[in-house]
Amino acid sequence: MKQLITLAAFFSVLSTFAQKIEKDSLFIQSEIEHLTIQLAYQPQDSAKVETSLLLIEKLYTVKDYKKALLFIDQTERLSETLKYKRAIAEAKYFKALIYSTKNDYYNAIDSYNKSKRLFKELDDTLGYARVSNGIGLIEIKRGNYAEGLENALLAIQVFERMNLREELSLAYNSLAEAYYNTNQIDKALEFNYKALNVRTQLQDNAGIKNSTKNIALLYSERKEHRKAIEYFEKVLNLLDTENDNDLRGEILPRIGEEYLQFREYEKAAEYLLEGLKYNRNTQNEDGLLRSLNSIGHLNLKQNKLKLAQAQLDEAYSIAKNGVNKHELLKNYKLHKELDSIQKQYQNAFFWQGKYYDLKTELDKESQPKIPVITTPVTETNIDEAFTNEVSIENEAINKENEKSIKRLKLLSYVLAFAVLVSLLVLVISHLKHRKRLEYARELEEKNKQIELQNEAILEQTHHLEEVNKVKDRLFSIVSHDLKDSISSIKGFIDLLREDSLTKEEFYELIPELSENADNASLLLFNLLNWSKSQMQNLESNPELFNIQDVFHNKMGLIEQKVEQKRIVLIDESQRDFVYADKSMIEIVIQNLLTNAVKFSRIGDAITVSNRDQNGKSLICVEDTGVGISPENLNKLFKNNTFTTIGTKNEKGTGLGLTICKELVELNDGRIWVESVQNVGTKFFVELPKTKSSS
Repeated sequence: MKQLITLAAFFSVLSTFAQKIEKDSLFIQSEIEHLTIQLAYQPQDSAKVETSLLLIEKLYTVKDYKKALLFIDQTERLSETLKYKRAIAEAKYFKALIYSTKNDYYNAIDSYNKSKRLFKELDDTLGYARVSNGIGLIEIKRGNYAEGLENALLAIQVFERMNLREELSLAYNSLAEAYYNTNQIDKALEFNYKALNVRTQLQDNAGIKNSTKNIALLYSERKEHRKAIEYFEKVLNLLDTENDNDLRGEILPRIGEEYLQFREYEKAAEYLLEGLKYNRNTQNEDGLLRSLNSIGHLNLKQNKLKLAQAQLDEAYSIAKNGVNKHELLKNYKLHKELDSIQKQYQNAFFWQGKYYDLKTELDKESQPKIPVITTPVTETNIDEAFTNEVSIENEAINKENEKSIKRLKLLSYVLAFAVLVSLLVLVISHLKHRKRLEYARELEEKNKQIELQNEAILEQTHHLEEVNKVKDRLFSIVSHDLKDSISSIKGFIDLLREDSLTKEEFYELIPELSENADNASLLLFNLLNWSKSQMQNLESNPELFNIQDVFHNKMGLIEQKVEQKRIVLIDESQRDFVYADKSMIEIVIQNLLTNAVKFSRIGDAITVSNRDQNGKSLICVEDTGVGISPENLNKLFKNNTFTTIGTKNEKGTGLGLTICKELVELNDGRIWVESVQNVGTKFFVELPKTKSSS
């Protein structure tokens, strides 16, 4: 019974709403008929022109453009006869609006410019602003954002002063679009907020939804995903269950995609599954495509590869026949990642090629298409009359200017003489003052030179102290660590030379000899790099290179040690470019991988990965080894030789992480560590992806 009452109430509201629309439409039609009859009986005077303008406005409102243009022509002819400039300006403004609606740029811009000149001549600020806004809208629509922004901003000043909210709603929205298309995201966000505020005051539900959605999309583009979720959810709460099916089908997967950025997989799955089910039920292909792409992305992140494959294949079958090229581009990228993980590199290469082809096509389509020829279309003789009138006025102005010039010449001679006398006085006093200033400057320069000399001497002293410290550390390391490794190797060689070893003993000692040689090699490698950086001879030569290639090269160098310890090596790296000195970063990656192996036990895992974070590349080397104690964490990256023994008694130099820190910082990056004892360790390196603008 309750359901029947609710249903009856709903249909009652719907019926009332439909009746209101029908009533409004009938009322406007009645007004049009009344004005048409009134116009037929009026004499040829200004009152008839005003009635005609009201009729044109009503016809424009009901989109009867053909009849509106007919009355505009009649109104223009009568207004010209009566020399009624304001009516001519209004008629041309309505003509421009109609041509703009029909995408007839040339006639629209011609009518706008003629109307604008007349409103300016009449000193009609509001009329001038309305025309400027119309020009702004049409220029923004065709991609001429600079011209569009200039006109729209001019109009907004007037609309804001006069609190014309409906005009402001359109103007703010157009400005937001223009700023977005010129990559000024902050300004686009600002004007979307302004549009939302005005539309809220107007109770414009469709406009409120559109502005709220635009704000959410802009926050998503700025990677402020929490704010994006907040505004996407606001859109959801505004949706009408009957009329907003497509919009709901779009918003649900978008929220899921935002949660996916935080790796909040449960929340992401909740929205994505709801979106998938909803779009299937409503047969919304665009929403279904978006949902399948996003849920495929989620399963890819969770390593559910078979499920991801099925969903991405279904999305591809929809996307390749549709018009949503951006979702098709996303599908190509996800297919490429999936095949790369499955080591199906030939397929991945195929998807990569399709991705770049479509991306190039979309980049070209996003470029503004501005016509080369924008000569206004000649329609009437009003412009010629306007030009003649301006010429007559200019002649009168020129004659008056000639008389003024003669009077000003006489006055200028008197003033010039007075100025010359004043200048002589000023020059004499200035010369005296200048001598005093020069003497003071000479004293200041001498003081500065003495200060610079003192600073240079102090800097040389500090440099010599640092060089001595480096020298002392080098001697200390060479006398202990390097001497031990070389002594061990020499003792082994002496035993061989004296035939003191059996064949079995020889083979048993080979791993120890190899370990000592590796230790000596690593020590020398780190020692050379560290000493160069300490002596300030190390300079970064940055270039753009693929960090994944560095991972693969350095992982190949540790394969033998990984196999000896039966360590699981997981490669989650992806193709991404960083801007740094490649040889330095290779040293960093090699040290981090060597350390990971050193402190991993038999059966542990080492994972390497990289991802984009705030426009930079975030590199991670993670192991499930013994971890680092809290007291030792504070000793890492310090300028001293701190080291511990590995899980198979591997020795260290104490220099590796110090070198890593210095090399990363030389490349405008940073390095840090997170570790839990007996759980594992993560080393993070953040590097720039492009050349610094500073």
